[in-house]
This record gives sequence, structure tokens and C-alpha cells, in this order.
Amino acid sequence: MNVPALIFLLIAGVGAGLTGSVAGLASLVSYPALLAVGLPPISANVTNTLALLGTTVGAAAGSRPELAGQRGQLKRLCLITGIGGACGAALLLLTPAGAFTAIVPFLIAGASILMLLGPRLRRFSANSAVSGLGPLTAVAAFCVAVYGGYFGAAAGVLMLALLSTVWAQSLARSNAAKNIATGAANLIAAVVFAFTGKVNWPAMIALCAGSVIGSWIGPAIVRRVPATPLRIVIALAGLGLAGTLGWQAFVS
Repeated sequence: MNVPALIFLLIAGVGAGLTGSVAGLASLVSYPALLAVGLPPISANVTNTLALLGTTVGAAAGSRPELAGQRGQLKRLCLITGIGGACGAALLLLTPAGAFTAIVPFLIAGASILMLLGPRLRRFSANSAVSGLGPLTAVAAFCVAVYGGYFGAAAGVLMLALLSTVWAQSLARSNAAKNIATGAANLIAAVVFAFTGKVNWPAMIALCAGSVIGSWIGPAIVRRVPATPLRIVIALAGLGLAGTLGWQAFVS
């Protein structure tokens, strides 16, 4: 891979890290960037999963105030998402992508709608038995992690929609928890993918380096932006990604 392509991926990584830590949409930037420099889809997907571990590192470093007091729940959540990420990685390696790819736009669109309805759903969950890290939340988090290990685009939106609905805390704290939970899924999937031989390592390193920088900046933005406009922007971006992926699935 030539130097201009690596510089392009470094810059794309900054954008992916920023977008991922703020909105859970890192792959909206990183995956198309890998395709743009000539990687085939499966290699781009696998390389992207490894590279976005940098988003977790940067976001964790930049979100220490928001992560305070969440260690207990995050340990249990990360165990669930780690197992789910491993299952998703195995699914990618063992099955054809066509059928699952076809439902991805619907998953992303559903998550985006959940983001828009988040405050109302949170009020509902506060008056019901579905709150915290209960059985239903655990199952939902596992399913999101399977999806994240398989494909990953907007897995952060799905996780943020889930956590912001069932956890009675600020959007900034739920966003920080989302970064760690999806990072655990990515980590296990990345370990699986590292041994498949489909990773483009120079591209991965360049993209990962950029994502560390971008994701370190992202939490500071979440900390300062009002929750309602941020929620709307995230949801609209997710719907845009759903439409894009849906069109690509239709024409392919």
C-alpha cells in the first residue's frame, strides 16, 4: 500500500474515531475509506474491526469522568458483549454475508428510531421491571455484540440506543459505557480475525492510529453538547447510513 493511501487512512481514522466515540458510527467513515483504497469487502470488514480497537482506547482515555462508578455493570456487560463479538466473528467466517447484510439497514434504522424515542422509552423502563442489566438487556446486548462482531457498522448506535433506554443516567455516561461495551466485542472479534490472514496490516495500523486521536477528542464534545440535539443528530446520521447500506444491498 502506497504512502498517500496510508495518509488518507490516517485522516479517515481521525474522522472515524471522532464519529465513533460521539455517535457510534465509526464505520460510516472507516469502512468506505478502506474500500476506497482498494480493499475487497471482506478484507475491509476484518481490517476495520481491528483498526477500530483504537477508538476504544482513545474513548476510554477521554471518558474517565463519565466511566466513574460504572465498573461493576461494565464488567458484566463486557463479558456478555465479548462472547457475542466472538460469535459474530465466527458467523462472518463460516457463513455467506448476503442474508445478514440484507437485514443490516433495518437494524440500523430501528436503532436510530430508538434513539429518537429514547426519553419516552426511558420513562417507560423506569416504571417497569426492564431496567439496568437485567435478562432482557443482557440478551439484547449479546445480539448487538454478535452483529458488531459480524459487520460492525452502527453497532455503537444499537448499543447506545439500548443503554440510553434502560440505564437511568446521562447520555454522556451511556455513551462512554457504549464505547467500552462495543470495544469488548471488537476485541474478541479482532483476535479471531487476526489469524484469518485477511487483515491488511499497513491499512489497519494507519486507520487505528488516526482513530485513537479522533476518539480521544470525541468524549469532550459529548460532554459539552446538549443531549437532545446530539441524540437527534445521531439518529438522523444512523437513518442516513441505513438508507445508504440499504441502497447498496439493493443494487448489488
